[in-house]
This record gives sequence, C-alpha cells and structure tokens, in this order.
Amino acid sequence: MIDSGHSDRTGRRVTLRPVDDNWRAVADVAPRDDQRAFVAALAARYLLLTERSDVWNSLAVYADETVVGHVMWGVDDDGSRWIGGMVIDAAEQGRGLGRATVRTLTDWLAEAAAPIRLSYHPDNKPAAALYTSLNFHPTGAMEDDELVAELRPPA
Repeated sequence: MIDSGHSDRTGRRVTLRPVDDNWRAVADVAPRDDQRAFVAALAARYLLLTERSDVWNSLAVYADETVVGHVMWGVDDDGSRWIGGMVIDAAEQGRGLGRATVRTLTDWLAEAAAPIRLSYHPDNKPAAALYTSLNFHPTGAMEDDELVAELRPPA
C-alpha cells in the first residue's frame, strides 16, 4: 500500500493499493460521460493494458476502504517515472480525490529522484489546471496527441 497521508476534501484517507481481489471494483470505475474523450470509458481498459505491458503498473485508488479510482505508473527507458490512466469514478468526483491521488503517487515516485511525467490532451482544461497546480510544467513535447508535463525532483 502507498500511503502519503493525503486525504480528500471530506477527510477520507487516500491510498494506492495493488490490484488483486479488488479487480472487479477497479474495472468498473467509470468517468463522467464528458470525460470519455480524454480517458477510457472504464478502468478495465487500463487493467488490460497493464496485463499486456512490461511498462505500466495498475494501482487501485482507495478512499478509506472504498475503491474510487484507478491510476497507472511506469518507468521509461531514460529512468523517468510516468503517471497514466488515472480515472476517478464519476460518483466520487468533486471531492479532491484526483489531487490526492496524484500527490500520493508523486510522493512515492519521487523517492527515485527522477523526473515524473504525465500527459494530457490539450483540450482537457481540468487536467491541465490540476497538474499545473501540482507543479507539473509542460515540456513542449507531445506523446501521441497529448501534451507532456514534468515534475522535477528537488535538487
């Protein structure tokens, strides 16, 4: 379990846990309809990707003892850490879970003292605002049709 002590705005402790017996609850995580242009309609797609990939690793997002989302992480050839496939269930949104998830994962990934990167579609204004507020900076690079942003480890 990854626990950096972050909570959502309702006070629930946000932790990241392996996907194991909880896989059905994670697979059923679905974003709001208006977000489906930017993320998969169900987290099941990301679970399948991690099963078929040597790069990505899935984590279940918990608020206290309830599965509320999914997030992936991976290590690139240059040693940088990547965050991807973050989906917070539509019924759970608006409570700061996305922010707490990214903060929890970046705290853990930062232990490697390597850059942490993620990408988002240029039209995804809420994602851009969230990542900017968490000190991710656009690199100018594109990954597929998404902007790459980076969080540098402290010197």
